[in-house]
Amino acid sequence: MKIIFKRTALVALVAALGLASLSVFGVSAAEAEEPTTPPTGEMTNERLEKLWAREVRAYEKLGKTETFISKTQQLIDRAAEHGMDVSAVQAALDAFGDAVDNAKPIYESAHEIVNLHAGFDADGKVTDAEQARATVRALGEKLKEMKEAMGGTGQALRDALHAFREANPRPEKTPEP
Repeated sequence: MKIIFKRTALVALVAALGLASLSVFGVSAAEAEEPTTPPTGEMTNERLEKLWAREVRAYEKLGKTETFISKTQQLIDRAAEHGMDVSAVQAALDAFGDAVDNAKPIYESAHEIVNLHAGFDADGKVTDAEQARATVRALGEKLKEMKEAMGGTGQALRDALHAFREANPRPEKTPEP
């Protein structure tokens, strides 16, 4: 019974760390860069709506970092209880948490842009193309500032989680008789 519990806990830990390793900031930052340099030529309403939706998704994802950090910390604690070396992952998570704290004022200033959504209606449809263009640029700049404030800690955490998974592979499932 004790072995089954250990294996189940280890599988759950590795699976959760795998999900947690999905880049929170890497994807968001890549999405944030695109709107700051819109393609030359005419910006259609459809293009503005897509950019706005992408930026808002990135913004919302950044708002979930506290939950992400908390869940990841719980998983690290469980792994440590099972005698696994979690020092590299813990250091990366601590650096990530500090960077999130430093980027929080930028995130809060972006909150106003999202709430006002000048040039867009509540459904994200363009109501005024000129205002919408300015709103997309402003939010894109805030997302870019957050990426810079994070200083690559999201990627470092992802790399540390990957290395942890490599060093602690999932146990092979044995068929139940």
